[in-house]
Amino acid sequence: MRRFLSLLVLAGCSASPASTPAEETTGVVPPAQQLADRSPTPSSTRGVVTAETVVSGLANPWAIEFLPDGRALVTERPGRLRLLSPNGQLSAPLSGVPAVFAQGQGGLLDVAIDPQFTQNQLVYLSFAEAGAGGAGTAVARGRLSGNALLDVQVIYRQTPKLDGGGHYGSRLVFAADGKLLVTQGDRMNWRDRAQDLSMGQGKIMRINTDGSVPADNPFLSNATARREIWSYGHRNVQSAALHPTTGQLWTVEHGARGGDELNRPERGKNYGWPIITYGVDYSGARIGEGTAKAGLEQPVYYWDPVIAPSGMAFYTADAIPGWKGSILVGSLSPGALVRLELSNDRVVREIRYLGELGERIRDVAVGPDGFVYVVTDSGNGRVLRIKPVIG
Repeated sequence: MRRFLSLLVLAGCSASPASTPAEETTGVVPPAQQLADRSPTPSSTRGVVTAETVVSGLANPWAIEFLPDGRALVTERPGRLRLLSPNGQLSAPLSGVPAVFAQGQGGLLDVAIDPQFTQNQLVYLSFAEAGAGGAGTAVARGRLSGNALLDVQVIYRQTPKLDGGGHYGSRLVFAADGKLLVTQGDRMNWRDRAQDLSMGQGKIMRINTDGSVPADNPFLSNATARREIWSYGHRNVQSAALHPTTGQLWTVEHGARGGDELNRPERGKNYGWPIITYGVDYSGARIGEGTAKAGLEQPVYYWDPVIAPSGMAFYTADAIPGWKGSILVGSLSPGALVRLELSNDRVVREIRYLGELGERIRDVAVGPDGFVYVVTDSGNGRVLRIKPVIG
């Protein structure tokens, strides 16, 4: 049992029962509310794409972000940030990275560059930060100069800090209006706090690039709410991307057993965790009140069995035929690149690739060459370039 729970922590705490069909989860569905579509759990498809190693030898890489000059920034969870050149050369760890809490699922997490990067060279990092009471998700920014981050400052801290090593999130996404969206987790042992607006756990935050609070955030008039909150009722959001046409934020979050969710988080809305969920607890016990409740948002789509999602990108290039407009999501377990085709904001087809690699795919990005790049989460992690099979 201890080994099973350890595996869940490393994966992001998604797992599935042998059989947990949605119809077996009790709960009253409001007449105007439809239940979410469920993944058909397709097998991994071979012979469509191939994966070539760009670089290996990384320690649990967590994120990849391309720079305008074609280089990429890669984070390693123990606390290292590296530059990767187009020819596969990896730099020494950059100096200036803040100290991280590298225990459990904690460590150095996502990396993003400022929308005005060519002018200001600003880089943003999300990470687990230790402090009084335990640890929590934090965001820092610094100016990239050679192999260093300069003028580093923490611009956001999740409060309160809590004990435990799980569920930090975290992805960083710049919205179309230039605001920074920060996804977070419920910190695993503290799931009820996802519904408490006075606390940072289980929320998506919206801040200005200097960490200040935008004047149009949804809960500014609530005296007890955290002013940064954009949406709430989330479990552990490790996938996030902006729709290239609509500018809408899309996320995928780890559920419990049989409850990973694809969502479109909107201003001020409650996405239900842990009141409603399509999953059950790891013991098999029921969580919350069922799969739906009035006033709580339904996911667009859910997975049962789960995929343990991490990393996400919309494919906007032309290098891989037939993929344009798709959502690409990394799967830690069973391990795959999951492609979702959309129509009118609904998933109409799911295809999986790279299952034969047996790799935990932690992040997904589209490179300047139009190919897809993924990072694999292991002690000998790799950056892989995904190309179409020719012939």
